Amino acid sequence: MVRNYSVRTDLALEERERFASDNVEIQGVVLEEDYDEEREIRTTRVEICTENGARAMGKPVGIYLTLETPDLALPDEETHLNIARKLSGHIRELIRRNTGRNEKDLSVLVAGLGNRSVTPDSLGPCVADHLNVTRHIIREYGKYAMDKEYVNLVSAIVPGVMGQTGMESTEIVRGVVDETHPDLVIAVDALAARSCRRLNRTVQIADTGINPGSGVGNHRSGLTEKTLGVPVIGIGVPTVVDAATIVNDTMENFIAALESSESLKGVGDVLKSYNPAEKYEFVKELVAPHLNGMYVTPKDVDEMIRQIGRTLAEALNMVFAGVA
Repeated sequence: MVRNYSVRTDLALEERERFASDNVEIQGVVLEEDYDEEREIRTTRVEICTENGARAMGKPVGIYLTLETPDLALPDEETHLNIARKLSGHIRELIRRNTGRNEKDLSVLVAGLGNRSVTPDSLGPCVADHLNVTRHIIREYGKYAMDKEYVNLVSAIVPGVMGQTGMESTEIVRGVVDETHPDLVIAVDALAARSCRRLNRTVQIADTGINPGSGVGNHRSGLTEKTLGVPVIGIGVPTVVDAATIVNDTMENFIAALESSESLKGVGDVLKSYNPAEKYEFVKELVAPHLNGMYVTPKDVDEMIRQIGRTLAEALNMVFAGVA
């Protein structure tokens, strides 16, 4: 049943939790957790070390750092800066690991993936809007024109989506990489989650790149080191869940309510005996066929995207533009 259990999620953490719920250990996958109680920030590191682990997880070999906090979209300046500092530290770690160089010595291309006209998918363009792009200034006037301790050559592109351009995002970004020769690509995109509680509260940073459109089932050519020829760091935030996920979460709450009732406790015990895979497949059958292609996002997602986009851009500015 585990092999057939396919819940729409882009988060390596949720893939790892799927096996933990079935009491299955995965050889070649290492999980580490850290919790900052004062700031309510949980950081989880999933490292897929072997090809066997990659096949089991359905994700490439690499490191996936996940930051979870209920305050990610909170419009508070101090909280915004604290989260940005945490994220910048994780980004630096993956850059140094994959390039073998200090981030201060690199030229960087940031690709803001997604559709600016569709709010839940506009995270990448929103991040690009708030970046300190410096390549044109440094090439014209030199680094000292920025009056900072250090400034990288930072450029940005918003390639749009295939429905707008008729081209794969990878084709567009690869053309820019071939022309401008950056040392590193940072790809930012909206993701899909398996759990409603992670919507707009979670950031995943991975050194395996990113696959545009994978969150909603549009599998496109990935932005990876193999396709672009330079290391790629993928940054994503889950902004949507599919309809079956919402029904599944509601079912879990319903089971908990049944267990607290003396007259209906037996029904709750029966439903609880199903493993997560069986529950999800049952839910998919219930919502089929009309809701299977539906994805849902919070009603205030526009404000959330603006705040999260600003936070991610601030983290990148801390890393590359000498912003403290």
